Amino acid sequence: MSTVATARTRSAEIRSRLNHPIIDSDGHTAEFEPAVFEYLREIAGPKAVERVKTFPAGPFSYRWHRLSWDQRRDERVTRPHWWVHPTKNTLDRATSSLPRLLHERLDEMGLDFTVIYPSMGLFGLHVGDDELRLGLCRAFNKLNADIYSEYSDRMTPVAIIPMHSPREAIEELDYAVGKLGMKAIVMASFARRPIPAVERTSPEMSRYAYWLDTFAMDSDYDYDPVWAKCVELKVCPSFHSPTAGIGFRNSISNFVFNHIGHFAQSADAICKSLFLGGVTRRFPELRFSFQEGGVAWAATLYADLISHWEKHSPSVLDKFDPAQIDHELMRELFLKYGARYGELKNHPEAERSGLLWGSPEEKTEDRDEWARCGITKREDIRDLFVPKFYFGCEGDDRLTSLAFDSRKLPFHSRLNVLYSSDLGHFDLPDMRDAAAEAYELVEKELITDDDFRDFVFSNPVHFFTALNPDFFKGTRVEGAANKLIGSEH
Repeated sequence: MSTVATARTRSAEIRSRLNHPIIDSDGHTAEFEPAVFEYLREIAGPKAVERVKTFPAGPFSYRWHRLSWDQRRDERVTRPHWWVHPTKNTLDRATSSLPRLLHERLDEMGLDFTVIYPSMGLFGLHVGDDELRLGLCRAFNKLNADIYSEYSDRMTPVAIIPMHSPREAIEELDYAVGKLGMKAIVMASFARRPIPAVERTSPEMSRYAYWLDTFAMDSDYDYDPVWAKCVELKVCPSFHSPTAGIGFRNSISNFVFNHIGHFAQSADAICKSLFLGGVTRRFPELRFSFQEGGVAWAATLYADLISHWEKHSPSVLDKFDPAQIDHELMRELFLKYGARYGELKNHPEAERSGLLWGSPEEKTEDRDEWARCGITKREDIRDLFVPKFYFGCEGDDRLTSLAFDSRKLPFHSRLNVLYSSDLGHFDLPDMRDAAAEAYELVEKELITDDDFRDFVFSNPVHFFTALNPDFFKGTRVEGAANKLIGSEH
């Protein structure tokens, strides 16, 4: 007897009323650990498996749980993720690990197609050990390519692309996309680097003193060959890096404190880097997506970029140049209205008193912080931001509606949001609610039916086919995707 429920679900009923497919741009697999270890053993050897199991900050580590509170405080050991996957619903727990079962249940969830992201695999992207990181990423890619290939009509896994160097990224792109035939990718949003001065003087402190490289701004490497390789292989980058445990998200006692906003934080950093670093200017064909952080941060970033241009572009900087201060007038005003300060008029620093905040030594060539992305007018920001970036939003995120509120966004823009169910994780406790949860945005009158169509269908098609028109070939949504693209040309 099948263990799969056959009753018609609310998600299935909603899907039956729509005249378009529902594409989930971010489902998750709960990797089956013995299979991961088997592939890792084959690729990197048995010692690699043992190292992963004992890695201090890895998904198989329970170090935090074994420490006393005094030890956690002494070492500032971050409270880790816990109970990530729903378990009381055993069927759902198994579904997130078994592609065949997921394939069988997609209609129940109201989904036509889903793009599958890793769970433990996201950890693999950020392992500092070069050999272990590369072995893990390759093992996950080979495993997922093997187990999902039979179900490509309704799902596809992302290839995990490490980014500690352009060389390793290009090699894994060639292997996963070029050799294995994977057609979607996820890249690390940042790489943790040692600070050279600290490494020279106090190597043991490099564990605590580091900087985060976002690849397009101030990196030690040129990542343009990586973006060029993406264009060559017809894959658009997505980013889905955790930042819990970094900076302000470093509580030793509270996972919720660490978790809220952590995907948005990494997305904001890599998005700013790609934009201000000129990547969207140099590679106009590319599109970039940022998963599971919502769109509120992106609306803020878009508006802030424009407001910063208005107040900090080369054409207006003269208004803030300390050299523009009339020192005679400043002295007069201080003597007239600041009696206390008048007593200091003969102080050695008095001549500098008008400089306030700002160095007079700024070189002209250092002032244009928009040069790399070639911004010359406000509209350039819109054109290099809005069509290039896509933002993954979970079904229960009310602020997804911001993407469609052109009254609030500069230039009456709409931002590109992608429906990201997060199936397999605690954010969706019951997989049968996938489509129904997302459609509540319409039922609550936060978005329209046309907005919903863009959210779950049009935007995903545009993103995944931007470089690869055949992305949906052979899938359930091929006809609808081709019809959409054809109608727009």
